[in-house]
Amino acid sequence: MSRAPATATDERLRDADRSQATILAAARDEFAEHGLGGARMDRIAERAGLNKRLIYYYFEDKEQLFSAVLEQAYLDIREEERKLNLLALEPADAVRQLVEFTWDYYLGHPEFLSLLNSANLHRARHLEGSQRVREMNSPLIATLGEILERGRREGSFRGGIDPVQLYVSIAGLSYFYLSNNYTLSAIFGRDLMTPKARSERLSHMVELVLGYVLR
Repeated sequence: MSRAPATATDERLRDADRSQATILAAARDEFAEHGLGGARMDRIAERAGLNKRLIYYYFEDKEQLFSAVLEQAYLDIREEERKLNLLALEPADAVRQLVEFTWDYYLGHPEFLSLLNSANLHRARHLEGSQRVREMNSPLIATLGEILERGRREGSFRGGIDPVQLYVSIAGLSYFYLSNNYTLSAIFGRDLMTPKARSERLSHMVELVLGYVLR
C-alpha cells in the first residue's frame, strides 16, 4: 500500500521538530559547558546554526529552554533504560544490569552530570513543575519495585527495600565518583579514571548493591 504524500502541514511539523531538536542539542552543550548562569542565547543560536529569534519562538526565554533541556536529558536516559528490558531478567541480573548501565551511561554522557549539577545549583526549580519528568521517571521506579518484589517472593532478595532509595543509591555511587574524580584523585594520590580504576569501581558498586539486596 503506497504512503500518502506529505502535506505542507506535515512538512512544517517535521521542520519544527528538527529545529527544536537542533536547538535542544545546542543548548544542552552550552548549558553543560557554562551552566545556566553562564550560558548565552547568542552562542546557542550559533551552535545550532539558527536564528536566535527562532529559539525564542519555541522556548520563550533561557529559563524555559533550560527546563526543556533537562526534560530531554531525562527522557534520553529513561529511553535507554527501557531498552534493557529488565523485567525479562532474573532479579539479581536485573539489578546488576541497572548498576552497570548507570555507570556506563554516566561515563558516556558527562554532559548529563553537568546538567544535573547546574539544576541542583538552582534547587531544581526548573524541574519542580514538570509533570513530564515525574511521569517519565515513575515507570523506572515501578519496574525496580517489581524486580525487588519478585526477588523477595523467590527468596533471593530480602524484603523491605524501597525502590526509590535503592535507585538513589545506585545513581549516587556512580554520580559522586565521577563528579568528584578530580578532587578524589588529588586527595588520595591516585588517578581514579584509569581503565583499571574504572573497572575496579564498577565491580565494587555491583558487589555493594547486590550485597545489600541479596539474602
